[in-house]
Amino acid sequence: MSNYGKYILLFALFLLLILIRVFEDVLFYDPYLQFFKNDYLYIDNPRREVFKLSAYTSLRYVLNSIISLSIIYVFYKDKAMLKFSVGIYVVSYIILLLLFLFFVINPKQENYYIFFNIRRFLIQPLLLLLLLPALYYHKQHK
Repeated sequence: MSNYGKYILLFALFLLLILIRVFEDVLFYDPYLQFFKNDYLYIDNPRREVFKLSAYTSLRYVLNSIISLSIIYVFYKDKAMLKFSVGIYVVSYIILLLLFLFFVINPKQENYYIFFNIRRFLIQPLLLLLLLPALYYHKQHK
């Protein structure tokens, strides 16, 4: 693939991540979107359907992960890095979802900050922001 084609593909993949974020209200069930914008300081935890929330959060994580892994592969063209990244995404998903469910089932106002950040790792492609420079550093020092 030429550099031109690589840049167009990377642009399209990043655009997909942006579109997921822009249309999050329409695409995903998440009562915490509005709650964490400002209400968490004043009201109790929002009403939610735990299974539906978990399913949509998982769907969003999977979509972001597939796109992020595609970006990593297009950027580095290294299957070993891709396999390592898949492992990171799978282990992170298991750990983060268990913590997420704990905080959803046992909501306490003093835990909202940690819950907000765990949720953020599940619904936004933050692992990509961590993995891209880490893999680049690894590749440079290999």
